[in-house]
Amino acid sequence: MFGSHLSIAGGLHHALLEAKRLKMDCVQIFTKNQRQWAAPDLSEVQVTTWRDHIKSTSIRSTVSHDSYLINLASPDRALRDRSINLFRHELRNCASLEIPYLVTHPGAHMGQGETAGLKRVATALNRAHRSLRGCRVITCLEITAGQGTGLGYRFEHLQRIIDSVSEPERLAVCIDTAHALAAGYDLTRAAGAKAVLHELDDVIGLNRVRVLHVNDSKVPRGKRVDRHEHIGRGHVARDAFATILKHRAFTNVPKILETPKGKDDQGRNLDKLNLQRLRRLACSPRKATKRKRARA
Repeated sequence: MFGSHLSIAGGLHHALLEAKRLKMDCVQIFTKNQRQWAAPDLSEVQVTTWRDHIKSTSIRSTVSHDSYLINLASPDRALRDRSINLFRHELRNCASLEIPYLVTHPGAHMGQGETAGLKRVATALNRAHRSLRGCRVITCLEITAGQGTGLGYRFEHLQRIIDSVSEPERLAVCIDTAHALAAGYDLTRAAGAKAVLHELDDVIGLNRVRVLHVNDSKVPRGKRVDRHEHIGRGHVARDAFATILKHRAFTNVPKILETPKGKDDQGRNLDKLNLQRLRRLACSPRKATKRKRARA
């Protein structure tokens, strides 16, 4: 399943229509303006229109990403409380729209240390989850590039949060290829990618991976900076992408692009081009050969 993070300008359902136009299987959205703390409830019309378009577009899977304003690890009590309230609102939005996965960054410890920060994240998740008993939305902790005091740049960070919450079954993980490379994981070659997947399985378990963000990286391995690039134009090796995309554990996992939008110098949609590259990489050599012959 391949898709992209798409705009909700003009209405949530517009992302579904664009996904169908670009022949995507899945889509990721923000359910609100991610740059604002204000979080009005979704209207009945918004929810009904979204659900109707899910049926009419036949999009196989949907994902939401929460607001970048949220910092569940903040040592500032007021900011942390505000973050928990907004995160709770995001979970409710997903439940209303029947979006099964909400991706979140673990947050930043702001100089208080990783141990204290990870503990605050777990406590914040417990508060949010306790207030929404019966909510079936899965929170997907995303690996980060590790900029500044950001948490989540090691698999061990994500697992420590999972181990610390009261309801670990409500948590999963999102692996972002650009973030993983920037954090120091070796995605510069196929052998490196295989080793990374083995480590991921040992530390967390591949069955915990419910969303993949398939992005190339503008920055080299280990630079701890989050900068996405178009597929094949950055520092993630093509055969590393292929190794990940072909892994049987990820067959039914939504694979989401978060690369720059727009058109190339020939007027071609960049999302469409990136998806074509990913689909080619995901093909087996035999299938790829057949397609090459067919084009010839």
